[in-house]
Formats: sequence, structure tokens, C-alpha cells
Amino acid sequence: MKIILELFGASRDFSKNDYLEFEINGQTSIKEFREILLTFVDKKFKGNTDFKKIIESSAFCSEKNEIISDNYKIQKEQKIGIIPPIGGG
Repeated sequence: MKIILELFGASRDFSKNDYLEFEINGQTSIKEFREILLTFVDKKFKGNTDFKKIIESSAFCSEKNEIISDNYKIQKEQKIGIIPPIGGG
């Protein structure tokens, strides 16, 4: 099934678009999806550690703009968003 990952904040550096598309087999949890993203970064950006930190520390949101936990199961084709932490100075 196709998952569209909407990119916000620092995660927009992952693509020229404001989203990424992934094809996954069957349902998966957000925790498992993080691993898919880490593999993507390893391949596309040669293991960029800053990008990995973004993935590891980000929250995810559902199509209804609700924060979803790592246990949330993606069970159908849908959009989810990745929301990196925002730092200030």
C-alpha cells in the first residue's frame, strides 16, 4: 500500500517536494515506519546523521492532524506527517 509522508520543518530537506511516497507491504506501526525512513536516509543520503536524528526525535501526525504514537498501526493507504522538533536560540 502507498503511504504519503508529508514533510514539515527540517524534514523538508529529505525531498525536493514537500512529501515522500513509500510502498509498504501490509500494516506497519509508526515505530516500524521510522526504521523504513532510517533505511531510506542510509541509501539516499549516505547515512546522514543529522537526518537520522530528525527521524528519531520527530512526532508523527495522522490525516486528521492528530499526534500518533509509535504503536499506531498504518492499516490503509493514507497520508501521515512527520513533525521534527523546533529549536530556537
